[in-house]
Order: sequence, then C-alpha cells, then structure tokens
Amino acid sequence: MLLSSCSVLAETLPVGNFSSEGMDRWQTHSFRGETNYRTVIRDGIPVVHAESSGAASVLFRELRVDLDKTPYLNWRWQVHNTIPGLDERTKHGDDYPARIYVVTRNGLLPWQTKAINYVWASTLPKETRWKSAFTDSSLMIAVRSGDSEVNTWVDEKRNVKADFARFLGRPVHYIDLIALMSDSDNSGIKVSAEYGDIHFSSE
Repeated sequence: MLLSSCSVLAETLPVGNFSSEGMDRWQTHSFRGETNYRTVIRDGIPVVHAESSGAASVLFRELRVDLDKTPYLNWRWQVHNTIPGLDERTKHGDDYPARIYVVTRNGLLPWQTKAINYVWASTLPKETRWKSAFTDSSLMIAVRSGDSEVNTWVDEKRNVKADFARFLGRPVHYIDLIALMSDSDNSGIKVSAEYGDIHFSSE
C-alpha cells in the first residue's frame, strides 16, 4: 500500500494590513478628546503611529472572526514611553501607551459585550490580569510592562479563545470587533506608540 502524507497549511485571517492598505478599513471613535492615528513609514514599512496628549480615542474595525478556526491573534507594536506612578487597577490609572483589544457581542444591545484588552502596562507586571476599573465586562491583560523594551518592536501572539474561556468560564466562538488604543486621558501625560500588521491564525 502506498502511503502518502500531506501538510496542512496554517489558516490566516488578515485584520490590519497597514503595510499595504493603510487605515482604509478602520474607523475612529472618541471617548475623550482625540488620539492622533496616522500612517508613517518605519524601516521602509507603513505602520500606524498613535499619539495621545490627555486623550482617549480608539481605532477600530468591525469584523467577525471565527475563533474555532483562527484563535490566535498576532501583532507587533512598540511604545515610545510609559506613564510612571500609575495604579492601573483604578479609574485614575486606566491609561496605556498601547493596547489592542477584541470584543464579542452577546446580544443586539450595545452593552451586551465582553472584551479582552491586551495592554502594554506601565507599572503592573507582565501577565497580570485584572478587571477594568470601569466595567466588569472587560478583562485587562498586561502583555508587556515597563520601560525595558521601549522603542523596540515586539511581536506578540495570544490565544484569544483560551483567554476568553479563562475570563468567562465558557467558550466564545466569535469576536465581532478589534481595536487599537493609545490613551492618557486620566493622567494627562503625552504617550506615543506604533502598531504593525495584525492577523488571526489557526496556529
């Protein structure tokens, strides 16, 4: 009997092709003031530059992602400074030089959502998890922390499906929105960061 084997290619779902499309598929929404999001060239590649001076607005894209097929969120980012002296578990300290978050909807109403925020924390240690100071429906995870990697591009990969299961105690099969946010409305400090291309993958 002739045996044959085949390799299964990893499935990839592009979400933010900033290097080829810029921000064409993305929208902004302000919570307080306007974070300035624009495309800049870094090392010959277009990326999103975000700058906040006491502001909080988000760059987002509505897109349904099947977490059963592509549970891994992949992105690269760098921050140019952090915010000293914050207690990020409080409302006054709820500022981040960079964050990327995903939202799943539980119903048709705007408040029927759950979110996971992957943040570059200023003070809380890496891999710390805590509920948002503003809502129990949002989980914060410190993927990076502090100044040791400031001005350095860092590649990230997170299993969103596993993180939601741990957060909610039940499986989540889809996310409906992904967003970037650099904010400093509570501290009033100027922060800036950059975000590279984003995609979901099967492995």
